Order: sequence, then structure tokens, then C-alpha cells
Amino acid sequence: MAASHSSSLVSDPPAIAEAKQAQRTRCLAVLKDRPAGVDTTLAARLAETLLATQCMHIACVWPLPHEIDLRPLCHQLSTAGRHVLLPDTPPRGQPLTFRLWTPHTPMLRGRFGTQVPDGPTLTPDLVLVPLLGFDRTGNRLGYGGGYYDRTLASLPDVRSIGYALAAQEVDQLPTGPYDQPLSCLVTERETLHFD
Repeated sequence: MAASHSSSLVSDPPAIAEAKQAQRTRCLAVLKDRPAGVDTTLAARLAETLLATQCMHIACVWPLPHEIDLRPLCHQLSTAGRHVLLPDTPPRGQPLTFRLWTPHTPMLRGRFGTQVPDGPTLTPDLVLVPLLGFDRTGNRLGYGGGYYDRTLASLPDVRSIGYALAAQEVDQLPTGPYDQPLSCLVTERETLHFD
């Protein structure tokens, strides 16, 4: 298991940070240029995976304009009786907190252009993890802020499921000392489980 984040700002060694940034540029272009309809296919595969679990508190993601749109999935999970939680992004260096969302919950403006539900803070059983790239060993490439790595380190018993397009796969991602691997990853084509 990777080292846990402290509350102070930490970063990768320079060579790893540079290699990650090069991968981010390529993977972000793939995400932005995805074909129409792929979000729906991926959300359906995620719903199948999530509804097969016993997890009741599921941390989802309200998308930024270029991200995969999981809002229909949030509605589907809520209708199925699951508690949908959305991240509230704190100042850099801190783990995310998660607030309860329902289709009737007002949304507030969050950091970095995000939307945050005006609901109580709860702890998830399972966290959906956005990413820019992944490899077949469970490593993920995030946006570089370390929020999900800190969050997963602070919740060691929580399942983490990444979601991405198959085209966002990288042969081998550079990893730093604070990177937290995924439990599972779902694409529009397949589901990968990691030990």
C-alpha cells in the first residue's frame, strides 16, 4: 500500500511529476474527443457494477464540462434507494468530504467550478474515482491535486472504483509514493478488478 498523505502539501519527485504531466495532456485530449453516446454506455456499465454491491453510501461525481456525465447514474442510484454522495472539495492538501445528494437537493457552487449539494456530510462505503488515465495494475492518473489519493488514504476500508474510456488506458503509469491504487475500474468495454 502506498504511503498516506499528511495534511501538508506533498508532491511527486520531479521526474515522476514530469512523466505524469505528459500523460495527462494525452489522456485529457482523449477524454475531450470521446464519441457521442459513450457516456451513456459507461454509466450503464457502472450502474450494473454498483447495484450488484451491498454498498448504500456511494460517492459519485458531478461532472465538469469535459468529464464523463454521471448525473443520470446519480438519479438511477437514488431511485434504487442508494444514498448518493458528492464531493465537497476543501483547500488543497486536505481529503474530500462528501455530502448527501437527492434529485431535490439544491446545488451550491464549489471550488474549481464544481457543484456541491446542500446536504449533510456522510462517509461513503464506495467511492467512484474520476481519472485521466489508468493501467492494468490498478494505477490511475488524476488531475494532479492529490484529492482522491488523500481521500482514499483516509478511508482505507472503502472500495474505490475508477471509471474511464478504454482509450484512456496507458501501458504503465508512473507512480509516486502517495498514489492510491483502485479496487476496480469500469470502462465502456470491460470491468477490471485489482487485488
